[in-house]
Amino acid sequence: MSTSSVSKGCFVFKPSAKKRKIVGNEEHFRRGCEEKDGCALRYKLCKQLWDRIISDTESLQDELNKKILDGLLDFARERSGGRKHGDWAAQMRASEIPTAALMLGVNVPDHDVTFQSLSELLRSSVGPYVASLQAKECGLLKHLMKRVLERITGGVVAVDEEEDEEADASQIQTGAQCSISNLCEWYKGKFKKSTGPNPPVVVIFKDLEAFNPKVLQEFILICSRYVQDLPLVFVFGIATSPSTIQNMLPHSVSSLLCIELFHSLSCTQHLSTVIDRFVLTPSFPFKLNGKVMQVLISIFLYHDFSVRNFIKGVQLALLEHFHSQPLSVLCCEKDVALDVVGHLQPKDLERIRGLPSFKRHVEAQTKEEQAELLTDDACLKEECKKLIKSLHGYHKNYFPVLRCLHALTSSLPRYPLGKQIRELHLICLENCVWESEDYGTAMKLLRMLSKDELGAGVQRCVEILEQETSKTMREALERLQELLSKMKGLDLSDMAPPAQEPVITSPVRNLGKKTDLFQLQKTLLQMNETRRSKRLSPFEILRNETVDFIETLVKSHLSPPETQPLHEALYYGSSATVRRHLNATPRTSIQAALSDPYFYLQNENLRAEDGGVSNRAPDICVAYKLHLECGRLINLFDWMEAYSTVASAAEGADPEAEDFGRVDEIRHARFIRAVSELEFLGFVKSTKQKTDHVARLTWGGC
Repeated sequence: MSTSSVSKGCFVFKPSAKKRKIVGNEEHFRRGCEEKDGCALRYKLCKQLWDRIISDTESLQDELNKKILDGLLDFARERSGGRKHGDWAAQMRASEIPTAALMLGVNVPDHDVTFQSLSELLRSSVGPYVASLQAKECGLLKHLMKRVLERITGGVVAVDEEEDEEADASQIQTGAQCSISNLCEWYKGKFKKSTGPNPPVVVIFKDLEAFNPKVLQEFILICSRYVQDLPLVFVFGIATSPSTIQNMLPHSVSSLLCIELFHSLSCTQHLSTVIDRFVLTPSFPFKLNGKVMQVLISIFLYHDFSVRNFIKGVQLALLEHFHSQPLSVLCCEKDVALDVVGHLQPKDLERIRGLPSFKRHVEAQTKEEQAELLTDDACLKEECKKLIKSLHGYHKNYFPVLRCLHALTSSLPRYPLGKQIRELHLICLENCVWESEDYGTAMKLLRMLSKDELGAGVQRCVEILEQETSKTMREALERLQELLSKMKGLDLSDMAPPAQEPVITSPVRNLGKKTDLFQLQKTLLQMNETRRSKRLSPFEILRNETVDFIETLVKSHLSPPETQPLHEALYYGSSATVRRHLNATPRTSIQAALSDPYFYLQNENLRAEDGGVSNRAPDICVAYKLHLECGRLINLFDWMEAYSTVASAAEGADPEAEDFGRVDEIRHARFIRAVSELEFLGFVKSTKQKTDHVARLTWGGC
């Protein structure tokens, strides 16, 4: 494009009529997919499960927060209504501000969802005047006032930014009082003709610990003077303990607040509920193997206690599974999966034949059946339908039996199989649980329970199985109900051991003949066993029968998922990928980028062999590579000389020329900028040992 104008200026050229093609999410999924086959269907199934996670999470969050949010709503209504009816003075002094201290726990990333729900409920149920504040936007009192007034009135409030931030408290109070008085006038004008109770003005401090204590104190002191004219209600979001209020506010200020505590559900209880909803259920087809589960739970327990981040980890695993596994087209409801099997392409069938679990299944068949499964596609499709039905049936039986075993063992001493059901689930995912030593310990303890303890555990198992519909679980339910009724029918006489011990005939009397030491030892062991043997009471017989039945259920239905053919279609197992994305190591990534810029920039001029760096690489990459060749202390002049030599070669200068590698102003400035960036990233630092040297902070080198 050109212009005929002879004067200098800025000219605008409209773009051509050809519009840029907009690429949707589905196309991005196709482009990045490791296997192109069936990616449209895989994207559709992934999107459905993704949306289901989001919707179920929101509904679950509302269910869990309902109790505490309802309490906060009642608190706001009661405190605001009391003032209108004149009994406010009887409840508290006129200068006290009703304050709800909301104990949320240390899972800070989850707090935003709670406060968002609280703000929406307050606006819809109590009144529209709600101001939600964060510490990072309220560094000074004037900023806090500005946020409150803007979010209550819905207008824009001007603040003099050039005002001295270190002004004394009296000056700040004078300006702030005028602002609060303006808010009072605005509020009175809103409800001048109102006859009913006026809605309160709610101010929410999301992260109380992060607020400047001095700013908070001044704000409370100012607001306490307008309580009679302005129905204020405070909500403090506290992550640590209620003593935070006393630590931040002196008694003269905290005495102006009428504080009531509200406790939210603990993050571990919240996590257990999420795991029940998305992991320990046959209705959600996507599954995580033991290693991935362990990574997500470890991040939760040892990093942030955030259920929100745990759910993001599940979503990441879901996306990675559908992105990289072509057979994830079978990761859906049973009826849909059976329909998909009928439309599988020959390439997909070959992938099924290559699955380790399917190979083990084929090896267990007869030679004729093996030949059909490996050569006949129609036969393979029919077999896949049977295996899919079997896999979904496995999940229908696995989770109820897992819950029953947890109900029986979660109260045992020292919790041999874990206190939380997620711990037992991890054990069952890794190995056959009945082969572990802890399982043997748990069974021994179950055989020592009293009638009341065992009966309570069996009753919980009955309640669990009553919710199941599979034929196998219904039969197990009937058997447990029968055992429970027998247990309830036992009386005290059935609990005690038999009154008369059986007559024990000592084998010593039969030792009339001369015998050797081995024979004598064997005889004495028999005598010891005979003394220990006794008749069991009716309860002990029934207890053993109950525990034996539980063990039968465990061995029949709690085998690891790896034993099930086609489990790879439903289970995601790349724990390294999940850990790399969720537990990022920024320093390693930075070092990789500086060592191999081509990997990130994808410029052919940056390709280098044998771990080197091209002389055309960015200045910081060249400086980084050169500094790796130095010792603990780096001479800045020598470093700059080496850099200038590389820069001259990159510019195509003649190596034989006299000015080759000479440091001019431009190269000097580029080098200083590269060194400053490396210092900012933490690779070098200035040192007092030598004025013209910097200290290297990376490993390796000379």
